[in-house]
Amino acid sequence: MSAVSNSTCPVCRTAEIVCGKWTLLLIRDLAEGNSRFCELERSLEGISPRTLSLRLRALEEEGIVERHTYPEVPPRVEYALTKKGEALVPLVEDMRQYGTRWLLSEETAAPTAAAA
Repeated sequence: MSAVSNSTCPVCRTAEIVCGKWTLLLIRDLAEGNSRFCELERSLEGISPRTLSLRLRALEEEGIVERHTYPEVPPRVEYALTKKGEALVPLVEDMRQYGTRWLLSEETAAPTAAAA
């Protein structure tokens, strides 16, 4: 494997985008379909409106999320994954499978030696 600088390493660049807090959870939720701001806020318990707004804006700038504004009164805004964003869904699914197989089973496993 050849040495690659962090700025050109595909793993590093992807990690820079998806490792921001809430990012993968936003992708998970938007994989279900278009969502309004308030729906995302409800789904992501604990996220502040400001943080949600900043994460959505950053994902828009990366071309992962697109914002649709409908000319209604009051205006309706929905967020959706772009093709680039949809390409991240398998990563989220792999993480779900990993967590189900390796992490959830640890929580229900027998007590550790330290607890015994």
